[in-house]
Amino acid sequence: MQQLIVLGGGGFSMEKSPLLDQYVLHATRKEKPRICFIPTASGDADNYLLKFYAAHAGYNCLASHLSLFRPHTNDIAGYLLEQDVIFVGGGNTKSMLALWHDWQIDSTLKQAYEQGTVIGGISAGMICWFEYGLTDSIPGALTPLPGLGWLAGGACPHYDGESERRPSLHHHVASGAMPTTWAADDGAALHFIDGQFHAAITSRPNAKAWRISSDTNRQITETAIDCQYLGITNN
Repeated sequence: MQQLIVLGGGGFSMEKSPLLDQYVLHATRKEKPRICFIPTASGDADNYLLKFYAAHAGYNCLASHLSLFRPHTNDIAGYLLEQDVIFVGGGNTKSMLALWHDWQIDSTLKQAYEQGTVIGGISAGMICWFEYGLTDSIPGALTPLPGLGWLAGGACPHYDGESERRPSLHHHVASGAMPTTWAADDGAALHFIDGQFHAAITSRPNAKAWRISSDTNRQITETAIDCQYLGITNN
């Protein structure tokens, strides 16, 4: 089974709630899964690593990370293929993909994914798996960026968290620069199994996920996706 779980925002890097982090770990169906964090997009920022380890110290897992700036192994492929979860952090998607290609990380991640490793990510780690992502990697206006193309269509994180996201995405989908796109608010995640949409889950009661499409007249349709809130709802 091939699983991809992508966060529009939230998780250990953005909130105190453990709900999305634990959802990713539980998807492995392992009692104590091995999870590797890849913070390439942030330049392997130390504070990002601290947040990862601080959060996962409280979970029943074996946490580690892979640095391309301070490598700790000569067998990166072997190391990644031993993991139950590989989680990709946010930052500069364009630079991350360039480094991955040079280190052949992209092909190793695809092999891990096809062998059943749960692949997760937030922001840059959300959009990189699709044909296109809406990115701020390049200075100026938000722009479409070609991704790895594991999944069809486009992806956009932080849909409610950054004011320019919604109008920029509508513009690029209407113009044809981006295909029909999955968008996720901060605190929302999309779970794909074997390349097909499986579920939308949230760590915040009001977080949402969306499908953004355009017709031949460049009219935008914004369709809300039913989401499952992972917390306790007070009735």
